[in-house]
Amino acid sequence: MSQDELKDRDFTTISGQEIKEIYTPEDVAGLEYGRDLGAPGEFPYARGVYPSMYRGRMWTMRQFAGFATSEETNERYRFLLSQGTTGLSVAFDMPTIMGHDSDHPLARGEVGRCGVAICTLDDMQTMFDQIPLDKITTSMTINAPASVLLALYIATAKTQGAGMDKIGGTIQNDILKEYMAQNSWIFPPDPSLRLITDIFQFCSCEVPRWNTISISGYHIREAGSTAQQELAFTLLNGLTYVERGVQAGLNVDDFAPRLSFFFDSHMDFFEEIAKFRAARRIWARELRNRFGAQDPRSLRLRFHTQTAGVSLTAEEPENNIVRTTLEALSAVLGGTQSLHTNSMDETLALPTEKAALIALRTQQIIAYESGAANSIDPLAGSYMVEALTDNMEKAFYDYDERVKKMGGVIKALDNAFFQREIAEASFRYQRALEKKQKFQIGVNAFRRESKPDIELLRIGQELEDKQVERVARFKSKRDKAAAHNALATLRKACDSTENLVPLIIGAVEAHATLGEIVDTFRDAFGTYNEVKFI
Repeated sequence: MSQDELKDRDFTTISGQEIKEIYTPEDVAGLEYGRDLGAPGEFPYARGVYPSMYRGRMWTMRQFAGFATSEETNERYRFLLSQGTTGLSVAFDMPTIMGHDSDHPLARGEVGRCGVAICTLDDMQTMFDQIPLDKITTSMTINAPASVLLALYIATAKTQGAGMDKIGGTIQNDILKEYMAQNSWIFPPDPSLRLITDIFQFCSCEVPRWNTISISGYHIREAGSTAQQELAFTLLNGLTYVERGVQAGLNVDDFAPRLSFFFDSHMDFFEEIAKFRAARRIWARELRNRFGAQDPRSLRLRFHTQTAGVSLTAEEPENNIVRTTLEALSAVLGGTQSLHTNSMDETLALPTEKAALIALRTQQIIAYESGAANSIDPLAGSYMVEALTDNMEKAFYDYDERVKKMGGVIKALDNAFFQREIAEASFRYQRALEKKQKFQIGVNAFRRESKPDIELLRIGQELEDKQVERVARFKSKRDKAAAHNALATLRKACDSTENLVPLIIGAVEAHATLGEIVDTFRDAFGTYNEVKFI
């Protein structure tokens, strides 16, 4: 690639913010939102949600894993734990995500391909065999059937002798971003939000260490949004969940402390750091001002970060190690509480053990060799970072005003507002790559013709056949009457205002399957039809 080809690159962030050649005190003197940075652990939490941050406790190092059946995934988890990972994160296959058992006709060809198949209590117990759930936290990336996976996890913990008050972790449980971006919905918005608020209520009393939702900007960003859109749409979704919880009769300080967030960390290093800082300030301000939250735990925006899968390339996959390192560093400098680093081979297949280990080692090197974790907030006061942070906040309030005029998030969804905004941003970024205004090394810059020469993980048909047989065996050995009665009780409660979570736990303990419980909800709630906007 020649210097002439490089000359047309622009000096803007991925969100389109112009980057000045140099920043000076004048760039922060008139900041609208960020005049008072405060101290770490104090309102407005710009500098971190805890006073000591990583000097007191390192972020949780998670590796998103799951493939084939529960046996193979259990083996990968135990390997990662032996190598120093400090939290588990479950990737489910598409049939599980869509609420189908592995023996369903729509599951054919997809069982175990992009994650682990979990249909039954036996599957969940096997996945966590020899892994004490009262000593490790688990994050489960599941949305529409989140209540069922939570119930399976609780029932599994009980069989290990761990009470509900002892287990910790997170379910993603964020259905609004599914309608916006990822499209793995099942039910319409209102019954979906009812399930979510039922989880808020149940866990606030019975599972106090559980994060009841992980409000996710990650999938919004992966669908093509800018950093500004990711921030704005994620926080608007979060505020909508709080509003629904309050409308359901919950005290905001009873459930808001267990809300968590999940952000993408993309390649625009300083913009990403600014995004994380702005998110904390906005959340603290809005929870206090809009909802009257008084508990400091309600005001602290705690978040998990995953490096940007969409930034990875199939070309020269080893380059992805460098991309992931930079993205992970921006998450750390931005103050994340939990971090997953993508593996270099994820654009080609599920990660091999070697690739997953390199990704984990990336975090460990940042934590224990780089010095990045030694100071609580090393970039505070940077003219550039503070100016970008303030611009992020302005973008949020611009979107907030636009969505309010539409009647709120649900009305904006019905009008496909978010979907259009994301699609248009994705188009603009793709055009910038094609015009070589933005670069991906090895793709549109410094490209060489070569095929990836790395080992890939392949999921064979025999593993799907094994899982289908396993589900059939589970169904044949159970007390069919007990499972049927539990499902009938759950179906009746769907027509009432009764909290459904205890009944879902009862159903999985009676050996009803994930697919059977979700089908019960389909019968009661119906299914969602996508809004067409193109």
